[in-house]
Amino acid sequence: MTQPIETRKGPHQGQPVLLAGEPLARARAAMLMVHGRGATAESILTLAQELAQPGFAYAAPQAADNTWYPQSFLAPIERNEPGLSSGLSAIAEVLAQLSAAGISPGRTLLLGFSQGACLSLEFVARHARRFGGVAGLSGGLIGPDGTPRNYSGSLDGTPVFLGCSDVDFHIPKERVHHTAEVLRRLGGNVTERLYPNMGHTINQDEIDFVREMMAELIKNSEIPK
Repeated sequence: MTQPIETRKGPHQGQPVLLAGEPLARARAAMLMVHGRGATAESILTLAQELAQPGFAYAAPQAADNTWYPQSFLAPIERNEPGLSSGLSAIAEVLAQLSAAGISPGRTLLLGFSQGACLSLEFVARHARRFGGVAGLSGGLIGPDGTPRNYSGSLDGTPVFLGCSDVDFHIPKERVHHTAEVLRRLGGNVTERLYPNMGHTINQDEIDFVREMMAELIKNSEIPK
């Protein structure tokens, strides 16, 4: 059963959410884009120009002081509060905004890079349901090794893409493998790709894969507005 999504007051509440692409009233699907540490909603939205899929609205929340939580995603969870819980609530709030505009989570693809990927993947695991898709680029589930992963709910076949360097100095490849295992156990249709000797960045293969996910979502999106 899907966990209820609790929204909390915190540092990221009241921050702007930038929109791009199709107006919400006309969009057939949406992408919720979560930026990395030190970046901005505006910067992650530039990726929409490379993805270039018609029919999509793009929504990008902004983190307070450009950082969702202060320490490494591998630190004890309590050391990343209240930013972590506030960031998870920010994602829930954008999903609610999209739903109110007629775009359900089943027609919404969540994409995050780096810290934004970690936040997005943790949100998806904690609130598993059928999403339009999930793309975690250079990220993994949050918490130190040994963190319990007894998440409930089901991703119900949600397409999930995990892309990362095999030598990323922020994201150990072992955490990418572990994240793939957990999301498969939750019912995700997971594709995992580790790229040899890549930097902490997004490559063309990842962009091409996400573009295919978007095209498939539009193709299968027959729910009337």
